[in-house]
Amino acid sequence: MNRDELKALAKKLDATYADNVGVNPGGFDNLPRRNEVIALTEKLLEMLFPGFIRNLEEKSTEGKLRAIREELLGILQRTMRRPCADSPKCPAPEKCGTDESYCSGIADSVILKLPDLREIVKLDVAAAFAGDPAAKNYDEIIVSYPGLKAITIQRLAHLLYLQKVPLVPRMMTEYAHTVTGIDINPGAKLGSGIFIDHGTGVVVGETAIIGDNVRIYQGVTLGAVSFPKDACGMLIKGNKRHPTIGNNVTIYSGASVLGDITIGDNAVVGGNVWLTESLPEGAKITARPPEHTVKFASEQKK
Repeated sequence: MNRDELKALAKKLDATYADNVGVNPGGFDNLPRRNEVIALTEKLLEMLFPGFIRNLEEKSTEGKLRAIREELLGILQRTMRRPCADSPKCPAPEKCGTDESYCSGIADSVILKLPDLREIVKLDVAAAFAGDPAAKNYDEIIVSYPGLKAITIQRLAHLLYLQKVPLVPRMMTEYAHTVTGIDINPGAKLGSGIFIDHGTGVVVGETAIIGDNVRIYQGVTLGAVSFPKDACGMLIKGNKRHPTIGNNVTIYSGASVLGDITIGDNAVVGGNVWLTESLPEGAKITARPPEHTVKFASEQKK
């Protein structure tokens, strides 16, 4: 490619930038950096499961908390510099990038919740141990179960989601999705004592609500059945569109529970069920077993 061709190509590419779609006018410095978000997430996990995730440089809990708070504050300040006044998730457009105390308040709100969050994740560990006969001890669950990791990261991300922090919560849960195969939107509300067994392919939507002591198996979707649009044909966002799951519910592998429906306490949803209507308390729904045709070797030779 000669110089004139390269110049013409650059002009064409520049023209595609004119509408600012997929263009960050502030440059890289006003975005949370993925490697920093992942590192912070792992350090937060270490605060919830000390000695299991990684070794932090600081020896004391106070020192670890101080270091994590500073990292979180730095990420928040960089994120809030992004011009996001047109985003529905912008917490305060007039303060973006201008109010350090605003970011400090968000960082403090997360750090202050860690003791309570630790009590909740201990219940998740206990639920996994009680629900999986293959689990030998709590240590095995903490170091190796993908469901626990995905749930714990989502709980952390949810704290930032509630503060309407842009980008970072979703980056945290997508990191969990990458390493576990479990996709839980940071907006979902999770009760305590939740166990996701095996986990691969589990999807939980933004407005889903899951009660206490719920057990979910691989391939389950808690999703939306339809996406209403406004008069301009744009998707209406923010409405409740995902299921509410009651307490002590079990959802077996491959089930799709869709729409703003309610699954009552103590209900059981069988494998491969497609469910778009609410279930009352204590109900059990199963899919019709498939019909099988078996041909034995002796028959195949005829």
